[in-house]
Amino acid sequence: MSLFSKINREVFSSPLTMNNPVTVQVLGICSALAVTAKLEPAIVMGFSVTVILAVANVVISLLRNTVPNRIRIVVQLVVVATLVTIVSEVLKAFAYDVSVQLSVYVGLIITNCILMGRLEAFAMQNGPWESLLDGVGNGLGYAKILVIIAFFRELLGSGTLFNIQVIPASFYELGYINNGLMLMPPMALIICACVIWYERHKHKELQEKN
Repeated sequence: MSLFSKINREVFSSPLTMNNPVTVQVLGICSALAVTAKLEPAIVMGFSVTVILAVANVVISLLRNTVPNRIRIVVQLVVVATLVTIVSEVLKAFAYDVSVQLSVYVGLIITNCILMGRLEAFAMQNGPWESLLDGVGNGLGYAKILVIIAFFRELLGSGTLFNIQVIPASFYELGYINNGLMLMPPMALIICACVIWYERHKHKELQEKN
């Protein structure tokens, strides 16, 4: 089978659209609400999850025929915990400010339902290449939603993007006020719900056309 066959392309692209882990499977919601007040930590979290999920998928796929069934979950947790620890230390060394903003949520990647779900449902059943594509696809699908939520929260809540002021000072002189509610977790949930509604509505329209 070709490395970029139709099936493999669907494995990669499906989580970005028709089977997004957040909007369709409704997984990873907690971190989507917790780290999206600013774009920078949201992107770093999305990238971290993508790297961890891709590597973990490949490792578990390579080990799937040698790991006894009764301890497979323990092995998966050990692999994910090791990768999370490495990523956490790298962030502390090279992006300390972002690491502080992410706080405990980097460590909580270990319990992210998306990771354990893909390891159990896909990596344990498929080869390394397919598992890599699945991991990258689901990681990017998760990151996409985080970036969308963070974009609106930071822009409307702080008037900035990447901590750079983008709403002109003249707007504030005319009476414009940043929406502080955008920086609170409940607003993240509302935006996430709007994204979920939009994604599902779009999918329904596509299904009706087909």
